[in-house]
Amino acid sequence: MLMELGLMQVTFTFNREFPGLGNRIKELRESSPKPLTLLAAEAGISATHWNRIENERVQYVPIETLRGIEKALGSDFGIEYEVVITSKNSPSDE
Repeated sequence: MLMELGLMQVTFTFNREFPGLGNRIKELRESSPKPLTLLAAEAGISATHWNRIENERVQYVPIETLRGIEKALGSDFGIEYEVVITSKNSPSDE
């Protein structure tokens, strides 16, 4: 549909550190009555990957994965991001 309308999508990627996030996830998981395997399944990841996230053995966690973990734990880590998009047309762009 997008191509039919002549629209183009642009993808932006940025990274930011959140010290202690893995430990916070672990504390919430340990206080949850649900087993790790169920929480991981609800988050859409494997229990092994969840464990690597908790122990901060992964370098990057996609925001979609983090949102899945929040949903499984019934929590909000308060991690927000805002994308501001501007376009500056120059004569060479036309």
